[in-house]
Parts: sequence; C-alpha cells; structure tokens
Amino acid sequence: GAVVDLTPDNFDDFVGGDKPALVEFFAPWCGHCKALAPEYEVVGSTFQPSDPVVVAKVDADAHRDLAGQFDVKGYPTLKWFSANSKSPSDYNSGRTADDIVEFINGKTGLNRRVKKEPSAVSHLSSRDFDSIVMNPEVDALVEFYAPWCGHCKALAPTYEQVARDFDGESKVVIAAVDATANQDLASRFGVQGYPTIKYFPRGENKEAEDYNMGRDEQSFLDFMNAKAGTHRVSGGGLKSTAGVIEELDEFVHRFLMAHEDHRAPIVDETAAKVTELGDSVVETGEYYVKAMNRVMTKGASWLTKESKRLGNMVQKAAMSSVRKTEVMLRKNV
Repeated sequence: GAVVDLTPDNFDDFVGGDKPALVEFFAPWCGHCKALAPEYEVVGSTFQPSDPVVVAKVDADAHRDLAGQFDVKGYPTLKWFSANSKSPSDYNSGRTADDIVEFINGKTGLNRRVKKEPSAVSHLSSRDFDSIVMNPEVDALVEFYAPWCGHCKALAPTYEQVARDFDGESKVVIAAVDATANQDLASRFGVQGYPTIKYFPRGENKEAEDYNMGRDEQSFLDFMNAKAGTHRVSGGGLKSTAGVIEELDEFVHRFLMAHEDHRAPIVDETAAKVTELGDSVVETGEYYVKAMNRVMTKGASWLTKESKRLGNMVQKAAMSSVRKTEVMLRKNV
C-alpha cells in the first residue's frame, strides 16, 4: 500500500465510499507536516490495497477550497471519514506510525503492525536500564528521546549507524530510552530536552556525563573511542592499530631477527610480558605468543598465509560482529 494523493478531481473516488479513510491535510512548507511525513508514509505502507481502509493526504495549500469544506484551519490536520460518510471526525491521537496504525486498527478491526528494521541500538526501559547501562563492565552511550521530537528523528539514522559501528564491541552499549514513556529515568538523570545524550563509563558507582560533541557519526566515533579505549571506524571496521600492543614491539622485532635456534627463549619472555600486562592486553596478547609458536613450527611463510586466511574470514557475512572483531584484531597483529 501507499498514501493516496487526493485532489478535488479524485477525492470522491476514495472518500465517502465503501472504505473508511484517514486523510491528512498538509502544507508543503509546514515544519510539523515535514516531521510527520515519514511516519505517515510508514502508515500507508503498513496497510495493503486490499485492506478495508484508505490512507490519504491532501495538499491543503494547493487545494484550499477542498480543505475549507472540512474546516481545516491548521497543518497538519488529520480527519477520519467513516465508510459512506463525508462528515469526518478529528484525529487527536499521537503522531508516530505506531500511534496512527493503532488508531486505524481500532476503527477497522484490523490487526496490522508497523514493520521495523532490525536495530543495533539497544532500546531500553525502566525495567532493564540498570542491568545493562549500569553494568560496571560496560561503557554505555544513551540517547533520551521523545517519539514526536523532530531533532530526535533527524538523529535516528546516524545513531543507528553508530550502534552498528560498535556492534562488535561486547563491552560497549549504544542505547536509547523513550523519555516520555520512562519519565522516572528522565527525571533520575535530569533530562529536560530532547534528544539528551549521556555517557556512562565502565566501573563501579557510575556517574552519567553529558555528551556535548557533534551529532555526526565521526564525532560519536571519536568520543566513544577515546572514552572506551576502542578503535572503531565508520562502517564497523577497526583501525590498523587495534589489537597491536606497543609493549611487545621489542619482542616481535627480536623474534623475527633471531636465528630459528634462538627464538624459543624470546617466546617465553613474550608470554611472561603478556602475563605481566594482564587485562590491558587480554584481547590479543595470547595471540602474539601463539603466532610466534606457529612461525617456529611452520616457518615465516605461515604469517602470510594466516593473514590471508583471516582476511577471507572477515568477508564472511554470516559471521557475528563480535567474532568478526576477534578476527580483525588477530589480522592486525
């Protein structure tokens, strides 16, 4: 289905007949109409042509006489026309696609649902906020939004991309909270406008910090990489430095320059250094030692073959984002 564009020439063909109709009267220059437009298009696509309802719109600025017949005085105005009737009632419910679809379902007895694309953003409520965001092991970025907020809608696609960029980071959460439906959370964290974005650092006794940088993808990436110690780039990839441990550079150099018969002690030294560095190198430290051992048993050519193998693995679409991250880190090493 799709939203039907009505004019004085075709209005009677769609309104007042066997099917009821929801009609939006809008003006092209109207800001609120522009904010509603994408939501209203979703409503149109939710209902099929075979469904007993019409979802339509009228450019009331271009067809003022038609709008005037139904006492349209502001934009956007939505009106419900029952079947076989030209006497509408005003629509006064919410302005999200879910709200409008729920209204139409109630009027028609249908049970349609808005199709939603899978989201990488963790949508939280009061029920699960603390267990996820306040987890001391994660860094979390949380957007507090309102469904009707134009700035929130404008931010949504960028924020979704940021969530996808960090999807492979098991210790990073990119989340969103509907502040109008979870007012206790909004009050708890001093949310007074939309969108409000706050950062929650890992560790015990978390204190929320305001996010005041840019609203573009790169600004979010720079902020979270600096705060969480990650190395993400646009598209979900990793910087070439991710996983590389500077403290082990000396050991790698000595290992590669040493004669084969003299490499074993260097491997032992490297393993000891990895143990000494502890959690700070947990992601790739052990792989340094494993790679050295493989070179000793299979020769230096193993490095080229392994790099190619890992590169091919990264290209596999079926691989989970977390597993792909592990592979990319090893490839960098």
